[in-house]
Amino acid sequence: MVEITLIAKPGCHLCDEARPIVERVVAGFDGVAMTEVSILDDPALEARWADDIPVVLIDGRPHSSWRVDPEKLADRIRSRLTA
Repeated sequence: MVEITLIAKPGCHLCDEARPIVERVVAGFDGVAMTEVSILDDPALEARWADDIPVVLIDGRPHSSWRVDPEKLADRIRSRLTA
């Protein structure tokens, strides 16, 4: 199972752009789960990622911030699934 985490916050226009891209890419794979977390709900996340949101983590490791390239995200997921 590959875990994709989108770190975002309400009212963030880049987060609103990233969300459907991540959802669309994740929907194209079996064995991939997506979770979205808000930095407003976790002071540690806010301290770490406030200047970088949206942030996409793959299995807890940073993949991208600010903008999400769907092809790069799909390639990374594919490589994690075959690892």
